[in-house]
Amino acid sequence: MQNSTWKNHKSCGTTSLLPMTPKKPQQWLQVVGHAGSFHVGDYGTLLKRFCEGEQQCYLRLMEDTLKPFVPAYHGVVQRDEQDYNMMDNLLTHFNTPAVMDCKMGSRTYLERELLLAKERPQPGNDMYEKMVAVDPEAPTVQERTQQAVLKTRYMQWRETLSSTTSLGFRIEGFRKSNEECHTNFKRTKSRDQVMAAFNNFVESNTHIVWGYLRRLKELRQVLEESVFFRTHEVVGSSLLFLHDWKGRTGVWMIDFGKTAALPAHLSLDHRTPWVEGNREDGYLWGLDNLIDILSNMLPLT
Repeated sequence: MQNSTWKNHKSCGTTSLLPMTPKKPQQWLQVVGHAGSFHVGDYGTLLKRFCEGEQQCYLRLMEDTLKPFVPAYHGVVQRDEQDYNMMDNLLTHFNTPAVMDCKMGSRTYLERELLLAKERPQPGNDMYEKMVAVDPEAPTVQERTQQAVLKTRYMQWRETLSSTTSLGFRIEGFRKSNEECHTNFKRTKSRDQVMAAFNNFVESNTHIVWGYLRRLKELRQVLEESVFFRTHEVVGSSLLFLHDWKGRTGVWMIDFGKTAALPAHLSLDHRTPWVEGNREDGYLWGLDNLIDILSNMLPLT
């Protein structure tokens, strides 16, 4: 496989996707993220638009104890003069799967993004319009007068709408095996709301819940021992949930475009509350809450 040279690569956000229809397994529909970021490759692979930060993460993850919990990485390939990271297509081993994307952590922006926004404090009308569209009462008197909000304020306000700040994760979207799509989870905040969404996703099937719970507990144990995890700020990364009518289940970590290596003197426990400067991302706190919610969906034994 030929590695191509990298030039003018823009920094990358996170993008998640869901398969389009069982009849056309090679087609994909992205429910959240950027159109055109993905192509289905040959031999059960997936091509994701190249991001150097994500490539570095995958190279390290292939040497880490987390390797079984991420898509296998196969290097960089070129298609139509565009570079792509090539990885396993996780849907290959499932039969018409239901798919869910959960964005993990208590914030979805990096500390450096916040710093950049503070260095250039330019109130934005577009962000004000977005804020008012969601909650007309959200802007302060000053923001209403200016008809604009600062990016730092908007970034932090946006996280409080969903369960990101209250539970350390949020549901981005899911698609059932019957092609029914649900993507409106921006205001899904409470444990009860999250549990209802999961129940809808698994269609009250406790066998599926058990499968997910086993996998999440295994993941948590490995995360607590992983060198990669301890030395990276994991922001904007998702857990991809897959199950099919045969009762097969799987969960994988995906989307490392915003994951950042820490300075050598720093390591994270991923549970300590975030305050600006400590780089904590709340990933394990979110996973603890996710496991707790799924456990409460099972009948008492």
